[in-house]
Amino acid sequence: MTLKPALLAGCAALALFCAPGLAQAQSQDVAGLEARIAQLEAQLNELKTAVQASRAEQAVQQQAVAQDIQRIEQRAAASPPAPAPAPAPAPAAPADGFRIGNNTLRFGGFVKADYIMSDYSGGDPANGDALRDFYLPGSIPVGGLDEGPASDFNARQTRFWLTTEGLIGGHRIGSRIEMDFQVLPGAGDQRTTSPSNLALRRAFVTVDNWLFGQEWTNFQNIGVLPDTADYIGASEGTVFARQVQVRYTKGPFSISIENPETTLTPFGGGARIVADDNSLPDITARYTLTRPWGEASVAGIVRQLTYETTGLGAIDADATGWGLSAAARIKVGGTDDLRLMMSGGEGIGRYIGLNFSNDAVLTASGDLEPIGVVAGFASYRHVWSPRWRSNLTYSAQSVDNDTSLTGALVNRSAQSIRANLIWTPLPAFDVGAELMYGERELESGASGELNRLQVFAKYGF
Repeated sequence: MTLKPALLAGCAALALFCAPGLAQAQSQDVAGLEARIAQLEAQLNELKTAVQASRAEQAVQQQAVAQDIQRIEQRAAASPPAPAPAPAPAPAAPADGFRIGNNTLRFGGFVKADYIMSDYSGGDPANGDALRDFYLPGSIPVGGLDEGPASDFNARQTRFWLTTEGLIGGHRIGSRIEMDFQVLPGAGDQRTTSPSNLALRRAFVTVDNWLFGQEWTNFQNIGVLPDTADYIGASEGTVFARQVQVRYTKGPFSISIENPETTLTPFGGGARIVADDNSLPDITARYTLTRPWGEASVAGIVRQLTYETTGLGAIDADATGWGLSAAARIKVGGTDDLRLMMSGGEGIGRYIGLNFSNDAVLTASGDLEPIGVVAGFASYRHVWSPRWRSNLTYSAQSVDNDTSLTGALVNRSAQSIRANLIWTPLPAFDVGAELMYGERELESGASGELNRLQVFAKYGF
């Protein structure tokens, strides 16, 4: 037998031998596959059942949420809307004035009309002279002839002011501007429009305890000034000056440096010299005591007096001026009061009585000799009823001149007495009348007198 037929016969025998085993194995694989397929189908059915249950649960939840939303919308529609959040409270409105930013602004003043009839024993001052509008003791005519009474009408004491007050950067800031028309007439006279120039009275700013600007001198206590028809009042006995200054106030104590100015009498007498040579400011200090019975104050001043010229006979002179002033307002009973002031010193003439005397006199050698002065007033205020009041005021000044230096034509003394009756028919509206007698005397013995009736109407706003 050849090899090829032998191999074929062997393969056939082998196939015959293996055929029953292969058939049995194939039968077992089919059975296992069918079981696996049945198991997968069961798991798939369980998964379908779980998905369907989950979907049903989600549907129930969605329906519940929809119902909740519907109930909330129905409740909101039936209820009023909730109020909007309240805005931050605005700053309280001031009791008076109006607010701009951090500042409260206030505006006020008064309108005043005066009728003045004056009789000058030494001759009438010229029409438009300031003496015809208010009492200037140093201007009372001396040596002329009495021309009979002269009448004047004016409204120049009318005044207005503007103030601000605020808290800025943690500091109290304030300011004041005050003006009136109490100066000489402008470009006209009483024949036509009776004009008057607007004049600055006070203009300052305050920062906490500091003051910068033009204000009443710290040497003066304006709280004790008499209640008179003439706003200057007891002129010859009063410390009276407004000027630029820097002032510090702490409680009852205040100190300031103020604008300096020296007024001089030439050697032997003559026209006043107003020097402009001061290099140091005037220094003042004041202490004010306030009690249930009223108030009292004491003030002091120290100042440099200076005069300097150039050329032939040049002068370069200095001196020191000083002064003290005490003032008080004392309550008498429930409504009355007594007002007092006494001032004196050397080299303070321009501060008292509207510069009734000069600060110093020039000597023959070109030195400065301070002039001494003593002045004061007393005023009693009586309230007859809530609408009626009266004031009786006496005022005087005496000057200690060295006539060997000043000559005999300088002021030696002045005095005045006045009484008034004031009616307040409406709040802030006064109508009053005042009688006054004033006298000025020179070192020569010559004198002049002034008798005056002043009637006024004044409304404050």
